[in-house]
Amino acid sequence: MYRLIKQEGRAKRGEFTTVHGVIQTPVFMNVGTVAAIKGAVSTADLEQIGTQVELSNTYHLHVRPGDRIIKQMGGLHKFMSWNKPILTDSGGFQVFSLAGLRKIKEEGVTFRSHIDGHKIFMGPEESMQIQSNLGSTIAMAFDECAPSKADRMYVQNSVERTTRWLQRCQVEMKRLNSLEDTVNPHQLLFGINQGAIYEDIRIEHAKRIAEMDLDGYAVGGLAVGETHEEMYHILDEVVPYLPVNKPTYLMGVGTPANILEGVERGVDFFDCVYPTRNGRHGHLYTNHGKINLFNAKYELDSRPIEEGCGCPACQRYSRAYIRHLLKAKEMLGMRLCVLHNLYFYNTMMTEIRDALDAGRFAEYKRHKLDSMATPLE
Repeated sequence: MYRLIKQEGRAKRGEFTTVHGVIQTPVFMNVGTVAAIKGAVSTADLEQIGTQVELSNTYHLHVRPGDRIIKQMGGLHKFMSWNKPILTDSGGFQVFSLAGLRKIKEEGVTFRSHIDGHKIFMGPEESMQIQSNLGSTIAMAFDECAPSKADRMYVQNSVERTTRWLQRCQVEMKRLNSLEDTVNPHQLLFGINQGAIYEDIRIEHAKRIAEMDLDGYAVGGLAVGETHEEMYHILDEVVPYLPVNKPTYLMGVGTPANILEGVERGVDFFDCVYPTRNGRHGHLYTNHGKINLFNAKYELDSRPIEEGCGCPACQRYSRAYIRHLLKAKEMLGMRLCVLHNLYFYNTMMTEIRDALDAGRFAEYKRHKLDSMATPLE
């Protein structure tokens, strides 16, 4: 399923074969939380800008429109008209970040919907059942994302429970994949390493879940309050204990610099809302750092967002026009900015893969970071 093509130091160049197509790694997954990329971006757009994997969220789709409705519609791929791989996040992170009032027990978590306040229970089996109804390519195990600064004893207990939940996820996934009416009988399961910033807890957990022979392994609970240095340190310590012959996924990270640092440390999969969220606010990524189109200096700027960029926005429109759209609160402005940012990320991943193929990733990383730190204006 996962083929390690080559390595440069710890950096991995691989390909991951799934029932919905082959994923070339390292890869950035474009985040469409509720089965759509925020900013009026369609699946046809995603194909045009080189998206390999779309990521949707179990909790949000369970709440609305309901995973049973999506199953009746033939699964998430048919529902959103996307025939490439989809990864679904287990809902664990949302349960812990959105729910003010929640009760964690061994069985799972009871909390209230952020939409209408009705009571929801979610545990490992429920998360797997919802993801099975969605029929995603890759399902994530249900875990607790403990705060990065949580007390050591709390984190230890939380991680032990997360391991028990993972075992239950594995059993339930196997059962669901064997059912006659399952949407995707080839659904894959990734486990999640937790442990906040306690490297020894993380390493022990990595060793434990590595023995479970899962389809892939994620490092979760980072980029939630710790410094970049702490995050890189945890990756340095933990990734070597995850199987090199399986994909490694760093959840919810991050900036272009975070991705380059993650690749160097052996990460294959990334996802983050930054490119879409920043795009909707006129903050755009370029090879010479970020620009903010709301700045008055772009009012008469006839250049594209970035010279030489192949995205739909840069191929046709000026900074001045897109700035006007944003100021006028026209949806097209957001859409063009999001398309540009996602194209920038997807293109950067292609460049990273090409650099790894050529054995010059270290040189590429240095050049890219230098370039992004040197504004043209």
